[in-house]
Amino acid sequence: MDDIPLSALFIALFILLLLSAFFSGSETGLMTLNRYRLRHLADKQHPGARRAQQLLDQPDRLIGLILLGNNFVNVLASMLTTLIALRLAGEAGVAIAAGLLVLVLLIFAEVTPKTLAALHPERIAFPAAFIYIPLLRVLYPLVWLVNAITSNLLKLFGVSTSEQRSNALSSEELRTVVKEAGALIPERHQDMLLNLIDLEKVTVEDVMVPRNEVTGINLTDDWETISRQLADSQYTRLPVYRETIDRVIGTLHMRDILPLLYRNELDADTLQDIVREPYFIPENTSLNQQILNFQKNKRRTGFVVDEYGDLQGLVALVDILEEVVGEFATDPADHHKDVVPQEDGSWLVDGSISIRSLNNNLDMSLATDGPRTLNGLITEYLETIPDIGTSLLLDRRPVEIIKIRDNMIKTVRIHAPLTDKSTGATGRDA
Repeated sequence: MDDIPLSALFIALFILLLLSAFFSGSETGLMTLNRYRLRHLADKQHPGARRAQQLLDQPDRLIGLILLGNNFVNVLASMLTTLIALRLAGEAGVAIAAGLLVLVLLIFAEVTPKTLAALHPERIAFPAAFIYIPLLRVLYPLVWLVNAITSNLLKLFGVSTSEQRSNALSSEELRTVVKEAGALIPERHQDMLLNLIDLEKVTVEDVMVPRNEVTGINLTDDWETISRQLADSQYTRLPVYRETIDRVIGTLHMRDILPLLYRNELDADTLQDIVREPYFIPENTSLNQQILNFQKNKRRTGFVVDEYGDLQGLVALVDILEEVVGEFATDPADHHKDVVPQEDGSWLVDGSISIRSLNNNLDMSLATDGPRTLNGLITEYLETIPDIGTSLLLDRRPVEIIKIRDNMIKTVRIHAPLTDKSTGATGRDA
């Protein structure tokens, strides 16, 4: 070894430091790759991504290979440093050289390459994958031996290397991913994606038209009343019932009426003949499932019933779609806004508005696992039907009862939230 020039030893040490930096940086780069982006790139036949995914499919082998190479070059670097120190300063220089080597390895072979790889994992990991694939084949017997010993040691602690953590995202984790997408996904599209995620949590009862607001054709009315109602209807489909909406017999599609009107054949008897059989939906059906049910049964509207079979309301496919994309302007009822801003900064709100819609419109956080409407929430909280002028706090917002009709709260005024958090709890959280 004394015959080797110092310059050759320094060059060899420099190469070993580069190799140590490569192993350290590539390890961080491969382990910090976005697995979902990696899978996407691999599906697009990106060569580096495909090789990186192949390595990460067996992480124990990859880690064994990287650590084997890293420790090997670090041990060689330590030996060369000791040899150079002896040649330059004798035994007294060994301790100084060891300290300098630790500092150099820490800065240039650990912190710097790992930081770079963490910031730009794909730039480091994809080229490294081209090296690791053949290197793993060459060193496979040694890597297998190391992994076998490691696996047996882990089994002593009750850890199995065959168990791999699932990369599947929960719904809440997926919500976070969508929110963190930032400018990559427009805000409007983010809202739609989040609404899609929430479809499983929302039931048809949350979006249905309540039974007291359902309008339809009463077959016990005289024909003149029915004809006028058909002529003035702004809906495509109308429920048909006898005497009360509880005795619904089906749905009438305006498209089926037009040919009869054209031939002057429309009367009470023919009207009953073209009524379509009613389609009933359990009130606890999730919107996600109901979309599939509508598709399977080739329906667009259904009558919501409770566990006793009593009619609770009406839900249409458009009501579910509005939960995803927002409200449409095709429904004539939409011309009457449930939340109307006022000049003083308050809002006039319809008492029949759903809690979910109220939360979305005014950025409130009222609980949705209780009453479905604002009227129900207030009456449950007060445990009585309030008088006009009654005030209360909901989600730290002063609320004033403006109008009551038929034992129901029809209109309330909701003010801006109070800034003093000590004003007390609100709503069902009181």
